[in-house]
Amino acid sequence: MSLFSSRAQARANSLEASPALSTSSPWQSGSKALSHTRRHAALPPWLINTASLIMMGLLVLLSLSIGVADFSWSGIFHSLINHSANSDSSLMLVSRLPRTIAIILTGIAMAVAGMIMQVVLKNRFVEPSMVGATQSAALGLLVVSLLFPASALLVKMGVATVSAVFGMMLFMLLIRRIPPTDYLMIPLIGIVFGGIIEAVTTFIAYQTETLQMLSVWQFGDFSGVLAGRYELLWLTGALCVLAYIIADKLTIVGLGDNIALNLGISKRQVTWLGVGMVAMMSAVVVVTVGMIPFIGLVVPNIVSRIMGDKLRRSLPAVALLGASAVLLCDIIGRSIRYPFEVPVATVFGVVGTVLFLWLLLRAPAER
Repeated sequence: MSLFSSRAQARANSLEASPALSTSSPWQSGSKALSHTRRHAALPPWLINTASLIMMGLLVLLSLSIGVADFSWSGIFHSLINHSANSDSSLMLVSRLPRTIAIILTGIAMAVAGMIMQVVLKNRFVEPSMVGATQSAALGLLVVSLLFPASALLVKMGVATVSAVFGMMLFMLLIRRIPPTDYLMIPLIGIVFGGIIEAVTTFIAYQTETLQMLSVWQFGDFSGVLAGRYELLWLTGALCVLAYIIADKLTIVGLGDNIALNLGISKRQVTWLGVGMVAMMSAVVVVTVGMIPFIGLVVPNIVSRIMGDKLRRSLPAVALLGASAVLLCDIIGRSIRYPFEVPVATVFGVVGTVLFLWLLLRAPAER
């Protein structure tokens, strides 16, 4: 059976709108707290994406304008007109622009990774930091830094990716016996599982006197992002494009094993491809800027409530909203204690916790 079956591609859209499948699939049974039937778009997708793009553009301009160093847009315009570099253009190219691009790529990657995890595990309340992916990546990164401190960045990223895959495999083994209808038990087990891995990592760092180095990976922060220190994040952009290409296959796998088999989709191949993509995205983000929790949980749920469950249609909105959310939290973190900064992980951790509790408490009322 081919992973990219033309038969499956031709019937993906009809499956999304089928009432019979919408009430009986495991994907829906894993998220009954959100609705009994498959959700459809409450607003036109083009309108939502356009509004998200405009909002992200405004946040980008605001992010480029905020900082400790003196900066003026007039200096940028003067540099462009005269075709000569000045302090404003140098600051823009070396610091402000790389930081903003890194924020956008991180938000897109973590939001898309969360959406993939929710489809693969058929549960709306999971994301990479709740299945041990980011914690395992940090553990692998710490171990390779201790054993081979002079290793190249790509080697560290590879070890972190493999560690994230193993962590996710162990988590999936732990939840095999949990019925898909027990949708709240899976994230609770994931939180405990991630906490155990994080405790082991902290213990190793404490014994080896590397707690300060570990804190760089545990708290997502963009203050150290400069030109030449963020380019690895472009790999996550390529993985997000791949996720959009195989969106129909992921949707069919989320509808259930029997449906995927009948349409010629290899559930094992698609699942492992999704797991590998999530692991690589998590590893790259941890290596570059550190852990940022709750993006992959909050953003896909908000988009799903507005646009429905069709993955190919909702992925662009998920990416745009994820980038805008991280941009907004970074702006807040730079503003509330100016000229000092609060890490993005701290700001989004507070906001994400409130929204996660809102999703949990609102679910029984919708049932």
